[in-house]
Amino acid sequence: MLRIRGTVGEVPVDLTVELDDSDWARLGSALSGQAPIAQSGAVAPVPAAKPQNQDDALWQVAKDLLRKAGQLSGPDLLDQLEALTGSAAAGKRLLVRLRHSADVKVVSGGDTPLYSWIE
Repeated sequence: MLRIRGTVGEVPVDLTVELDDSDWARLGSALSGQAPIAQSGAVAPVPAAKPQNQDDALWQVAKDLLRKAGQLSGPDLLDQLEALTGSAAAGKRLLVRLRHSADVKVVSGGDTPLYSWIE
């Protein structure tokens, strides 16, 4: 189950999405760039670790966002994380978590830091 809270304009949104194992597999393959699951019933491999809660799911999506981009400026990354979470505070928490991740290199690039995914 994935819970998304935030606002659309002035309207508060609280959305709960329930996903079964095949949904998680499809989402994992979409995020990792694998071929989609065939509609014939063939099941793609299930991701190694299914997120246990919303925070884990958002953390995985935040890492995938930076991994796919390769490098983003701090403000651009924060904007995308805020859009993802629907909350400025939650976006900032993910940004701090990325800053301290062993998979991320942060370099002061003039006016703004640059976040780079380490392969």
